[in-house]
Amino acid sequence: MKIPDQQSALDQTARKNPSHAPETDVGYLAQYYRDRAGTYDLYVGRQGYCGPLVVAELAAAIQTAYLAKERAATTILDAGCGTGLVGLQLKRLGFQLIDGFDLIGEMAEKAQETGIYRHVQGDVDLNGPLSDYSNAIYDITVCCGVFTHRHARPDGLRELARVTRPNGFVIASTRKSYAEATSFEDEVRRLQDAGVLMRACYLSNARYYDEDAHYWVFRVPDKASAPTEERL
Repeated sequence: MKIPDQQSALDQTARKNPSHAPETDVGYLAQYYRDRAGTYDLYVGRQGYCGPLVVAELAAAIQTAYLAKERAATTILDAGCGTGLVGLQLKRLGFQLIDGFDLIGEMAEKAQETGIYRHVQGDVDLNGPLSDYSNAIYDITVCCGVFTHRHARPDGLRELARVTRPNGFVIASTRKSYAEATSFEDEVRRLQDAGVLMRACYLSNARYYDEDAHYWVFRVPDKASAPTEERL
């Protein structure tokens, strides 16, 4: 059972954006985004959606502080890329080697049309294995707007860590109501205890869109690393 504060947050989210309602049917969700692929950027821009900017700037800070290779040579996977809003910000900040995928083919096509991505794949669901992506191939994996109601479950983090290189980073946003309702931090703790990833940085209750969000930065340890929390 959800506690009253959690339920109130979920109800407010559902009223503002039905695609994020906890009870939204998956088929409805897919159709919702297909119908809005052409106007999505304009709509969220008017609503002050700043999640892509925050995630991209976190990626830039991480690259500068921790990765030896140049920014233009840093490989990035944009998981749940939508129409390419994160990719646009990554490109602006100097990243060049960007791949993406999204559940909705029409959204992925819009992302590919930006010319920013090397490759974009549609019909890829983070709730299952990312079978077309090999282990440890990206320096940074970003995931903005996907860990939210009726989108991706928290255990999708494991797959994001798998495709990220040892000592690489996973950067993700979670709506505040989603993080509370799904016990997202419990999944983080399980993965950390298993040595799959380490929480490196956490921005709590930060600006996002129609509600606040948390931003998470995880480091993927190499085999010699102990699964203990780091601090940036």
